Amino acid sequence: MRAAWIAKRHGDTCVTQMHYARQGKITEEMVWVAKREQLEPEFIRSEVARGRMIIPANCNHPELEPMAIGIGARCKINANIGNSAVTSDVDEELKKLHMSVHLGADTVMDLSTGGNINGIRSAILRASPVPIGTVPIYQAIQSVARTEDLSADLLLEVVEHQAQQGVDYMTIHAGILFAHLPLVEGRITGIVSRGGSLMAQWMLHHRKENPFYERYDDLLEICRRYDVSLSLGDSLRPGCLHDASDRAQFAELDTLGELTRRAWAKDVQVMVEGPGHVPMDQIAMNVQRQIEVCSEAPFYVLGPLVTDIAPGYDHITSAIGAALAGWSGAAMLCYVTPKEHLGLPDVDDVRQGVIAYKIAAHAADIARHRPGARDRDDELSRARFKFDWNRQFELSLDPDTARRMHDATLPEEYFKSAEFCSMCGPKFCSMRISQEVEAYLAASPATVTT
Repeated sequence: MRAAWIAKRHGDTCVTQMHYARQGKITEEMVWVAKREQLEPEFIRSEVARGRMIIPANCNHPELEPMAIGIGARCKINANIGNSAVTSDVDEELKKLHMSVHLGADTVMDLSTGGNINGIRSAILRASPVPIGTVPIYQAIQSVARTEDLSADLLLEVVEHQAQQGVDYMTIHAGILFAHLPLVEGRITGIVSRGGSLMAQWMLHHRKENPFYERYDDLLEICRRYDVSLSLGDSLRPGCLHDASDRAQFAELDTLGELTRRAWAKDVQVMVEGPGHVPMDQIAMNVQRQIEVCSEAPFYVLGPLVTDIAPGYDHITSAIGAALAGWSGAAMLCYVTPKEHLGLPDVDDVRQGVIAYKIAAHAADIARHRPGARDRDDELSRARFKFDWNRQFELSLDPDTARRMHDATLPEEYFKSAEFCSMCGPKFCSMRISQEVEAYLAASPATVTT
């Protein structure tokens, strides 16, 4: 399907969705997105042209089913997968991909840092109908003996290689500058971004400016050729509540605003990454500040985690913050799994992370009064009141888990027909009693006797 759309643009020097949108052209990808979002194609085009919405869609990823990230669209979620130097292989990462897509992840990032990075990424791209993101510095660092051996040329070579493979968006740590490094003093957890810490190490060794910042125009030329969307990385995001909303974080944000506008000048699509670990009372302020500083570019947040004391449950601590961020205006939420801070997520961790964030994003859409956002909730509620268990399961975010929990404590003959669950049983089921009350009132209107 999409291969035919891409073929029409063969020979164009710039193939970004923003480029065509600014020319007044509604691409097939924009039409597809409009149908998914229940919006008008012209609205999608205008939002992409303005930079408030992106359609990550590399011309070398024909398997992609286009989607949009922006304040005018539904709140999206991303699932991180990828191997490490310690564990995982191609088959395991494909299982994580399939689990993520099956449960509704809107994008997936391959954050592999171990062996066979090219092979894993290629397999993921060819199997993925959703946009795939990467962090190019992770692969670049595997090509050198020491961090200080990185060069601007090598970083750009890796970016182009991944663009040729079909990567739809890339986290680029271009916003952390040499002048920002002293601002980290006083933090508890320092620089928690892997890419950001590597870039800081390189700058301190060479006493030079960030090579991604210095060669940003060259980076943009690669993005124009393949329509790679930039996800401007927040290298100085807070890694704990103590460090939230500090000088380092906001100094980098100012640079990300500058880089956003420079990308737009070249018709390159951009979203901006955000924190991190943030107390609940600071989340709305952080989102609003990004919207203002980055001229309304889509905001892509990790969590944020609203407390630091729950290792093993950070899919919950972060989903609380994610729901608030989505309500406040974040366009995409990067999931956190129960393994955050503890280890490499397995397939079940991915499942729990995706479900937690589907809940957060859906709650944000309801709070923002997206058209039709609550329709599914209302339909499930009607099925619940009617004791239509199968319909409840069908409408739930995780039907298998809902069915398993329902069936676990009931005799088999009650699985499909019982007008109660094992929580209340038949005598104390409020919904069954309510139905009896309604039936009585319908037959004999209530009168009050004194």
